[in-house]
Amino acid sequence: MSEKNKSAAIEEMRFRLLIDAVVDYAIYMIDPDGIITSWNSGAKRFKGYEEAEILGEHFSRFYTADDRAAGLPQRALDTAIREGRFEGEGWRVRKDGTNFWSHVVIDPIIDPSGKLLGFAKITRDLTDRKMAEETLKQSEQQFRLLVQGVTDYAIYMLSPEGRVSNWNQGAQRIKGYLPEEIIGQHFSIFYTPEDRERGEPLRALEIATREGRFENKSWRVRKDGTRFLAHVVVDAIRGETGTLLGFAKITRDVTEAHEAQVALEKTREALAQAQKMQAIGQLSGGIAHDFNNLLTVILGNLEIVQKRVGDDAKIRRLLENATQGALRGVSLTQRMLAFARRQELKTESVDIPLLVQGITGLLRSSLGPGIRIETQFPANLEPVLADTNQLELALLNLATNARDAMPEGGSVIIKAQTEVVFELGHSELAAGRYVCLSLTDTGEGMDEHTLAMAKDPFFTTKGVGKGTGLGLSMVYGFIEQLGGRLILKSEKTHGTTAELWIPVAVDGETAKPVYPSTELIAVPRLSVLVVDDDSLVLTSTTLLLEDLGHRVVSATSGTQALALFEQGEVIDLMITDMAMPHMSGAQLAHAVRLLKPDLPIILATGYAERLEGFSAQLPRLSKPFTQLNLVEIIAQSMK
Repeated sequence: MSEKNKSAAIEEMRFRLLIDAVVDYAIYMIDPDGIITSWNSGAKRFKGYEEAEILGEHFSRFYTADDRAAGLPQRALDTAIREGRFEGEGWRVRKDGTNFWSHVVIDPIIDPSGKLLGFAKITRDLTDRKMAEETLKQSEQQFRLLVQGVTDYAIYMLSPEGRVSNWNQGAQRIKGYLPEEIIGQHFSIFYTPEDRERGEPLRALEIATREGRFENKSWRVRKDGTRFLAHVVVDAIRGETGTLLGFAKITRDVTEAHEAQVALEKTREALAQAQKMQAIGQLSGGIAHDFNNLLTVILGNLEIVQKRVGDDAKIRRLLENATQGALRGVSLTQRMLAFARRQELKTESVDIPLLVQGITGLLRSSLGPGIRIETQFPANLEPVLADTNQLELALLNLATNARDAMPEGGSVIIKAQTEVVFELGHSELAAGRYVCLSLTDTGEGMDEHTLAMAKDPFFTTKGVGKGTGLGLSMVYGFIEQLGGRLILKSEKTHGTTAELWIPVAVDGETAKPVYPSTELIAVPRLSVLVVDDDSLVLTSTTLLLEDLGHRVVSATSGTQALALFEQGEVIDLMITDMAMPHMSGAQLAHAVRLLKPDLPIILATGYAERLEGFSAQLPRLSKPFTQLNLVEIIAQSMK
């Protein structure tokens, strides 16, 4: 062998040793038909074949069945011949049948004459990298799907300058912009003009950059210009070197939650106010009831004394003064009952224009010459269902308050109009038809604190000794008892408007007096059973009846009264108090009616009570009562 050939042989041996020493790459040769002609250690390591097993086999056996069916092995060789090189990645199959991801390079081997001698094939196992990429890709895809699938939150990215770089469905739903409309725009477009003027967008990014996070709650603007309350979080996104890459921004529309919280607070305030008014109303009603009993005793005894006193003018004047004082107590009691919504109302169809016209003279004299009165009523205004006297008193109370608010004079406008309240249209009134009767003054008005307390009982701004504080409370209770509402509107220095929302009268509605209107008839001497748990009232009523010539049998409870019937006591008429312990007047009346179906029964009461059944039809004697009241009610009951 020549030196040249020997040198070539040595070089080839070194090359083969080098190729065989490479274990991270499969390096082997294939002939022009694809038959494997050489095999290195790297090929053995990650393809699993020994050299003796694989030499002479076609290289396509490393391809998956799908790739073989698609002709990919031959296509790779054709590409290498045509382009001088083939390079690609794909799944290959090991001897044990497992797959691995490979990077493949095929170079054609051509001799100097241009003849194809075969191919040099280099394969690298990139399975670990492929799996890492797939995992990352899957994670990114899942995250992208997650973000895009969120509709309750606007989630998007900002560039370091604050420009929108992506946009999820939640952002589109909440803010109204399509991705193509908003990507590339500066995020300050979502801020209100006043917030932009204050530099709020820049401040948010500065805080996020400096502290890593910015969070607040404020108003934002949608594409259509409407505003919503947003809870916003801005997080700074930084690379491994600390470079600011941009910002992640999450926005949630919390308008409904905010409105619900506001509504809840209002409801709590309304509930607290209602509970307060109810508690004071119960207290006022209870006090008025007891006070009525005392006034019944005082007025009854004064009436008897006046009948029996001689001609001494001084004593008669003292008795008259005492009677006037007691009657003032009756007026105060009626106001307390009106506030407590326990007064007896004689409801009837009331024509408001006629009612106002009838008291215009009284209004003018009450307001004085410095205050002008103007009325505005539409034609064919529907009548309301109300107690005429109480409605007149309510207007006088409102007019008096207006006068006190205009010490330098002014004007009062009284007007009315029909209003329809739908089920969801007004939170304070039941659905139906109402007449809104309003009285507006040009006075000094009320601040928010005063307005909030104006309807509270005993609250007054008129100074000590100049008002009971029951005027508006009386109006409030009266209108509530009718099923309406008193609404006050006022601003400091801008006057006050008091609105009385009164239910429209049903066609054919007429007055409902407590007792039938009949002429007084003569009544013979009767045996009257008087039942009352208050001994003073019992004694006073007994004296009044005995003074009229009747025989009186008394009982201090319902049980004691029933015992008298069982004992055979002769009774022509029973007068019973309503509010008694253990057995009420209504319960006693029901029990007595079973024993004596034809016995006349009168219910005496200090305030209006809800009664059911036959007891609701029984005549009522309102406390405090006079001897004349007794004569009238007895005559009507015995008819």
